[in-house]
Amino acid sequence: MRVSIYTLVSAALSAGPVSAFPAHLAETFSKLRSASDIRSEPNGIPSCPFAKRQLPGVDPPFDAETQYVSNTGDHAFVAPSSNDQRGPCPGLNAMANHGYLPHNGVASIQEFITGTMEAFGMGIDLATFLAIYGAVLDGDLTSYSIGGPVPSLLKLGGLLGEPQGLSGSHNKYEGDASPVHGDFGNNLPQVSQFTALYELGQANSDSIDLELLTQFRVQRFSDSISQNPYFFSAPFSGLIVSNAAYTFIYRFMANKTAENPQGILNGEILKSFYAVTGEFPDFTITPGHEHFPDNWYKRNPLDYYTIPYFNLDALAMQLEHPQFLSVGGNTGKVNSFVGVDPAALTDGVFNAPNLLEGNNAFCFGVQGALQMAPDILKGLFGDITEALVLLSSAVGNATQGLSCPQLTNFDEGQFAQFPGYTGLKPDGEYKA
Repeated sequence: MRVSIYTLVSAALSAGPVSAFPAHLAETFSKLRSASDIRSEPNGIPSCPFAKRQLPGVDPPFDAETQYVSNTGDHAFVAPSSNDQRGPCPGLNAMANHGYLPHNGVASIQEFITGTMEAFGMGIDLATFLAIYGAVLDGDLTSYSIGGPVPSLLKLGGLLGEPQGLSGSHNKYEGDASPVHGDFGNNLPQVSQFTALYELGQANSDSIDLELLTQFRVQRFSDSISQNPYFFSAPFSGLIVSNAAYTFIYRFMANKTAENPQGILNGEILKSFYAVTGEFPDFTITPGHEHFPDNWYKRNPLDYYTIPYFNLDALAMQLEHPQFLSVGGNTGKVNSFVGVDPAALTDGVFNAPNLLEGNNAFCFGVQGALQMAPDILKGLFGDITEALVLLSSAVGNATQGLSCPQLTNFDEGQFAQFPGYTGLKPDGEYKA
């Protein structure tokens, strides 16, 4: 059955905090009928709310030889030294600790693409886009750090300073309401957040899946609004990276087997990928020491996690909880969330109803990031031409075939009311 582009989960409005959901979106969605009959539309992949297979009626195959990810020999765990970079992404940290990325935590675009495919089974389209985006916004156009600032590998004359890396990419790449990391200013892994996620899995027969992660995301979104006066959700970090932060946990960390080709993610595997030791509830996190579990298998090469697959997972979360489409933030006090109408941001190209049409939420996020890039890049490069060309090409390739409406105007002035946006310096700190 085809689904109307206006079919939404109106009941979801009562599932999240009312103050967290922009009024203009709430009014729109409340008028639309329930989505209880959703089956499929985007990319032909069935079984909303979450895709369980890449091809209709076919489970992904399992091949132990091609899917095994070694954590011995050349890929044995080596703890980072004080000079090595580790940052907010547990998967990238584990890759560096096991030699799937350079151990120092600074990698080229090609190394990120090859490494994420080899270690996790990320689709080349998604891997390429994320690698280029990181190199432009957080690096020197050729490479970037998975942690903090490092000198440019090429000593590019166009750089105004040291590339800040992922740890300095707030609102450009990383964002608030992370599963395990705290919000900006306290963005180390938080034992309390890990413990809450772990406990949910234990109550679910020691199994963490996308339904559970969605439930946890609702709580984290609410927590950030009620605890962080500077909470801000940007188009890219909010609609793209935040989705990835939750879907990647299951899609990449779950251990694939012949009996469970989709993967099983239990508490011990989660502890390994988040560098957690101890027994519930007395956990300790050692940031930067994330590692691959023993006898662990990634996604099958025929089932790599591509942009269309990611978009369907993100859409499933957004259909169930439309507050995840919110762009906006708190205005300097907790529980003061104000949403920005996407139509006002985009001169009407995107609006509340069409964000849930096809791939539009992804299109809005990446094209919005491209429109915002010139102002960001002016603080990083003396001449932004090369950076814009590279980023424009990456966005074009990532959205090719997705039938994206073309965004040509973006009114960043809509964000002037949010100190979590206006008060952020280029080096990733809030202005005094």
